[in-house]
Amino acid sequence: MHGREWREETLAFNEQIRGLMAQLPAIEKLPPEQTRLARYRAGGIFGPPTFLEQARWEDWGGVQVRVLAPESPRGTYLHLHGGGWTLGAADLQDELLWQLAEASGLAVASVSYRLAPEHPFPAGVDDCVTAARHLPVSGLPAPYTIGGESAGAHLAVSTLLQVDHFAGANLVYGAFDLSGTPSRRAYRDTLVLTDESMEWFTANFLPGVDAEGRRAPEISPLYADLTDLPRALFIVGSCDPLLDDSRFLAARWPVEHELRVYDSGAHGFNAFPLQIAQDANVAQARFLADCSD
Repeated sequence: MHGREWREETLAFNEQIRGLMAQLPAIEKLPPEQTRLARYRAGGIFGPPTFLEQARWEDWGGVQVRVLAPESPRGTYLHLHGGGWTLGAADLQDELLWQLAEASGLAVASVSYRLAPEHPFPAGVDDCVTAARHLPVSGLPAPYTIGGESAGAHLAVSTLLQVDHFAGANLVYGAFDLSGTPSRRAYRDTLVLTDESMEWFTANFLPGVDAEGRRAPEISPLYADLTDLPRALFIVGSCDPLLDDSRFLAARWPVEHELRVYDSGAHGFNAFPLQIAQDANVAQARFLADCSD
């Protein structure tokens, strides 16, 4: 999809990430609360977070939502953060979401859903559905779009299966088959997300649920009835263990959609200082703006 220059930059950066991860304890070996605190303090491989003054917290039916809105927004993007249903937070990506808001002209509302293992399935899904159903009375303008990264993309599709007022879905390296697609099960790299850490995340979210149970349509959107879903953009890197999740769900998506696979992109690549990241983020803003025309 991209030229040699982009590939060489991405591969070199991937080596830096591997080196950094080699110095850090495996995420599945630490208590979740320790990793959550560390991300607020230093940010780990994604760098320290920046909290923007223009962001505000709102209560949507008992669910906290962080809103970043440009002047006279043309619509609203409901954002669901990543972190394996266990980590991450609505206020840890203010800069990326503000850039998206400015580029798309949309208000962005990021949902602070409950996290596992303290709150396993369906708590996080329920919170996202509550926030989605609150949108029409939130004071933020329609049309509405929805999306997120990783676990957030999973939660976005899970929400779409219950709420039907969205004009588009922005699905960035999502997990859509929680029993594990072939690309995940065959993954042996240590680049950002490993099969071991993905299994840990999934076990936190679905305690005691076996592989067959993880394929239930309400858990794994890949197996759900996708009738009446809106147009979608799928973004994933070729070095992501969740590559097949995007490929397989895109193949089943019933309406207009685009699948963008970024050469050598790792899980989370669009948060890194890379040309493929810039391209992917521009594509997201353009897609969301188009859905809001």
